[in-house]
Amino acid sequence: MQAVYFRKTDGTEPVNDFIDQLAPKVQASLDLQIDRLNMLSPKDPPLPFPHSSQVRGELRELRCHYGNSLYRVFYQRSDRLFVLLHIIRKSSQKLPEADIVITQKRMDEFRQRMNEKPRQPPRAAGRDAP
Repeated sequence: MQAVYFRKTDGTEPVNDFIDQLAPKVQASLDLQIDRLNMLSPKDPPLPFPHSSQVRGELRELRCHYGNSLYRVFYQRSDRLFVLLHIIRKSSQKLPEADIVITQKRMDEFRQRMNEKPRQPPRAAGRDAP
């Protein structure tokens, strides 16, 4: 399995851009959590709690901490990829519905663009996507 960043039609990668704006130690911590996804094989079950949890349907959150700061990376599986769709710094008990809607729209866009024949650049996922 491979974790890839969702890429918008303008070529930006929202999750990667968010992480790049954080302090280097926080970036390293988030990258380690994302690497946990890369260690899974296609036959493995999802990462268990407390590393990951189900949000809605196939949508999951990667639960990341750095000190007192909580981050959530929303992701969904697509064949042999984990598509990293959205990230937030969590500040309340409940996940904001607006962020879940953003994530679902991005997954719909990802699927639509991946199913185009031929695929139009930029590809719907990061540099390592098929």
